[in-house]
Amino acid sequence: MNEQNINEILENLKTGKLTEYYVKKEDFMEFRQFLVKRDDFKHFRGIGQRGGDVLYQYLDEPRS
Repeated sequence: MNEQNINEILENLKTGKLTEYYVKKEDFMEFRQFLVKRDDFKHFRGIGQRGGDVLYQYLDEPRS
C-alpha cells in the first residue's frame, strides 16, 4: 500500500463508492497513519476482526 492508494480508498469510502474496506493486520499501521491526518477522521469506524485485521466504514455522523 502507498499513500496514493490509501487516500483513494478513503475517498471511495467517503463518497460511497465503497461501503467498507478490509485492512490486513500487516497494512494497518501504514493505513492508519494517513487516516488520522484527515479532517473527517471521526467519520471513519474501524471494526477489529479476529487475527488483527480491521474493517473500515464511513459514517454520516462523526463518532464522539
